[in-house]
Amino acid sequence: MEYKELFKMADQVKENAYVPFSKFQVGAALLTKDGQVYTGVNVENSSYGGTICAERTAFVKAISEGKRQFSAIAIASSGGEALPCGICRQFMYEFCPELDVITGKDENSLRVQPLNVLLPEGFRLEKE
Repeated sequence: MEYKELFKMADQVKENAYVPFSKFQVGAALLTKDGQVYTGVNVENSSYGGTICAERTAFVKAISEGKRQFSAIAIASSGGEALPCGICRQFMYEFCPELDVITGKDENSLRVQPLNVLLPEGFRLEKE
């Protein structure tokens, strides 16, 4: 799948975001190594701490369906280019430190960066 197409999916799904407080819509499209795509949006909550970002929503959907291998995630927002927050970077690093992170203000100005560059020396426990 082309990264432009993945970004378009993220851009389209952002319209489903639940953002009554910030009004800042974010959509994500996560590409698995076997070619499936899982989308997610940010969902705000009155408690603020219960808010979940679009990137983690997409990952949780994929993981709950048994996926564990990922190749790229595209992130689109209503406010131009949006990079993943620190919590999302750490969350994604758990599963794929070399994940390609695709951002941009639109599909014609994409930037692709490996997650391990966005989160150098990320933290992972050794799996038994």
